[in-house]
Amino acid sequence: MKMELENKLIAVIRVRGTIGVRHDISETLRRLNLGKPNNFTLVFGTKSNLGMIKQCSDFIAYGAISQERLEKILTRKGIKFGSDDVQGLISGKKRARDMMELPIRLHPPRRGYGSIKSPFSKGGALGYHGEEINDLIRRMS
Repeated sequence: MKMELENKLIAVIRVRGTIGVRHDISETLRRLNLGKPNNFTLVFGTKSNLGMIKQCSDFIAYGAISQERLEKILTRKGIKFGSDDVQGLISGKKRARDMMELPIRLHPPRRGYGSIKSPFSKGGALGYHGEEINDLIRRMS
């Protein structure tokens, strides 16, 4: 997971709530700007961001977002951007928080998450989705 997401734009979606969660994990979710379930944010794959994602991977879904899906979500949510803005976000030259207000609230996904207690590799919704995160975002927007 670490090498695949390093120096890429990562879409992070909060799936679960924080009832009964350790304080350090809820603080990490807050620092990732994921206050509520179905919140969506963008982070760049730096060492510190990947560490935070790994720590709270039992509560989020994440993966590398495609340029096409990013353009569609920004358009649908009414965020104004130029053609070089999206390219700058993908390459890491621009920060998402400078362009838009994060987090972006999404609808629960059509056809549901599956299970919010098991990882994506076992048919659930949690953890690393890879390129399948684009499909989840499409179902939520």
